[in-house]
Amino acid sequence: MKAVVLAAGRGTRLQPLTDNLPKALVKVNGEPLLTHCLDELVSLDADEFVIVVGYRQEQIIDYYGNSYDGVPITYVHQEEPAGLAHALLQAEQEIEKDFMLMLGDNVFRGNLDTVVQRQREQRVDCAFLVEEVPEGEASRYGVCVTNKYGEITDVVEKPDDPPSNLVMTGFYTFSPAIFKACRLVQPSDRGEYELSDAIDLLMDSGRTIDAVRLNGWRIDVGYPEDRDAAEQRLSKEAAAPPTSGGNIQQ
Repeated sequence: MKAVVLAAGRGTRLQPLTDNLPKALVKVNGEPLLTHCLDELVSLDADEFVIVVGYRQEQIIDYYGNSYDGVPITYVHQEEPAGLAHALLQAEQEIEKDFMLMLGDNVFRGNLDTVVQRQREQRVDCAFLVEEVPEGEASRYGVCVTNKYGEITDVVEKPDDPPSNLVMTGFYTFSPAIFKACRLVQPSDRGEYELSDAIDLLMDSGRTIDAVRLNGWRIDVGYPEDRDAAEQRLSKEAAAPPTSGGNIQQ
């Protein structure tokens, strides 16, 4: 399965870390954010990376070249920061089948493989990880609206008054149907073409959507303090003694 990584961001909120770097190359625990993403996708058996670049793209291309860990890389360019749906559309010509999508500013340790499995086995048009965050942080993300049965009925991008604290985490799988939905999206109040709006259109058209609760952790590195938190988490994991014993069946 191909993996699309959105790495075109300027990272204004990460200044001064991004004064001379694109957001994707800000280092977390000694490695660029984008490297953490690619390592996770390699572990999920990605057979090609399609990296959407924009701001200071030449630095990313020079850093990674034509492949990473034996997996070929294709770069596509987003000329202006017009939202995640717009960024994803830049990769359309490179995608023929179901694919993974990761936002290039997230550090994940969790059950991403469950999302891929749902896509492969249940033939859904979209699957994604969700998690509950503190209520004061929900407005930073795409927020999920649920009915009384816990089913997701709507997603709202960065709302001023979040309807819940259940949010999308930045890892998805899609069928190519998402591209048609992205082309139908209208600019949001923020003036951007939102991926959450495209997912809403999939739901409205009767497409199958599956949400998977995150089992593990992830940090969206939007501010310098997020980078520090991710470094602390990764350092703590690296220092932890290895576990031993029999396999646990889940």
